[in-house]
This record gives sequence, structure tokens and C-alpha cells, in this order.
Amino acid sequence: MIVILTALAVEQEAVLAHLVDVREHRHTQGTFFDVGALAGHPGRQVAVGVTGQGTLAAATLTERAVAEFSPAAVLFVGVAGGLREWLEIGDVVVGTKVYAYHGGKSTDEAFLARPQAWAISHELEQVARRVQRARKWHEPLAPPGEAQAPEVYFEAIAAGDVVLDSRASSVAHALHHNYNDAVAVEMESAGFAAAGHLAGRVATATVRGISDHADGSKSVTDRRGGQQRAARNAAAFAVALAAVAPERTRTAGSRAKPVPSVSFGTFTQNAGTVGQQNGVNTGDFHMNLGEKR
Repeated sequence: MIVILTALAVEQEAVLAHLVDVREHRHTQGTFFDVGALAGHPGRQVAVGVTGQGTLAAATLTERAVAEFSPAAVLFVGVAGGLREWLEIGDVVVGTKVYAYHGGKSTDEAFLARPQAWAISHELEQVARRVQRARKWHEPLAPPGEAQAPEVYFEAIAAGDVVLDSRASSVAHALHHNYNDAVAVEMESAGFAAAGHLAGRVATATVRGISDHADGSKSVTDRRGGQQRAARNAAAFAVALAAVAPERTRTAGSRAKPVPSVSFGTFTQNAGTVGQQNGVNTGDFHMNLGEKR
């Protein structure tokens, strides 16, 4: 099982377009997921959920999805604002590192950044790079030769609870000075990455399509279909990754040993009590009774 989370409906629909035999799955707390098989990969089940915007919602529902499905991997898929001129609308960024950029200390002199960062799961990154090299992931987007394949970049991403649409704002300056290697900015992956980290061995990755350049032109690019294009491209790459992501395997020797089931009572010998055990014992237990004299 692979879990794919999105923040927006346009991102959810882009992922669901790649699934077949979709059924509704309702969590006991009311969260809905769509569960289906990847088209062309009937053995690969995917659960898709929508978190809504923001790091807190993303963290909460990531934890919920991991507990509900025990997935081999969790992907957060959607759109982002580009922080580099060389990024084109529709390009895909796989987050090699996710920054939570709101942490810091505010003083009279300045805001002192105290960043947190989470790296992509190494195995997922390696598989994602092979998906990129094969250059077949974009084939469902358009017939061959009709559209240029979007570029895929492996770079750092910054995430916080702000819609950034300016290159001159205080947030833009803070990102430039303190998180200069981040090439894209969005609103969910910090919470998602933190929850994945706390979940332990589950593999996580963020896949984002560039929908605007975070420079004041967001409304214009959105009207021109930038969000739809970015969501579609990110979803196509993510499902190609989900199709070949390794399933979780148990390492040799990691299987827990069964706890011995032993019943204990009171033993008597020559009207004397030899031993008595109450409660529960775990682990190996040995008892030697001497010969009767």
C-alpha cells in the first residue's frame, strides 16, 4: 500500500485520474480516503487523502493515514511556487530536503532563524531518480511528440503557513537569506515530513509541480491553468514513483519471538509449597524440580 496525500481538490483529482476500481474508505474519526489500484499495476494499491492547506492539518492527517494503512511509503503531491527563474510552469520538484521556515527567535535587532529540516527517504530518492532517468513517467500526459516533457529537479523545498506571492515581502527576504537552497515554497510538507519522521520506518517524499513564481503573478498564472498543469505533472511523476516504490520488507532477524504461553500453579511436595507464580511472564522460563528423596 502507498498513501498519496494532497492539499487541494485539483491535486486530488489529478492523482485519482491514475487509479481504477476506486472505493471509499472512511476513517473512524470521519476522514475519507479513496482507495484504488494504479492503472496498469493492479497489484499496487494506493490510498488518496486530502489534508487541506497548512502544516498542522498535513501533520495530523499524515499520522492518521500511516496508522490506518501501515503503508510502505507516503507521498505528498501538489503544487508549489517557484523561487528560481529557471523553473518553468509545470516543472516538477522532488524535495530532497524540506524546511520548516517559520521557526526562529524575534529580537530587537533581527529575526534569528531556527530552522528544522527533514530529508527525503534515501531509498525513495534513489528510485525517484531512476524514474526520472527512464523519462517515461510523462507519457500519460500527452501522446508522444505532442508536448515537451516537463523537467524534474531534485532540490530543497521550504514550507510554512503562508501563501507567498511576492519577491519583496519579509517572508521572501527571509527565504532568500536563510533558506537559499530552497527552489520552491509551499504550505504542507513541513508538517507532513515531521509526522513521517515520527512514524519511524515509513518512507516519505514530497513531489511538487511549479504552478507560479511566487512573484505577484499567481492569480494570472492560475487563470491560465498553471495550477491544473502543475498538479497534473506532479501527479504523473508521483504515481510513476508509487508504481515502483519498494514494499516494506522485514529485515532478517527482526521478527519478534513468540511469547511463551505457560500456565503456573502451586506445587506441593510433602505438604510443603515448592513454588508459586502469579501474573504474566515473558521471555524464556526454565524450572528444574529436584528428585524426591
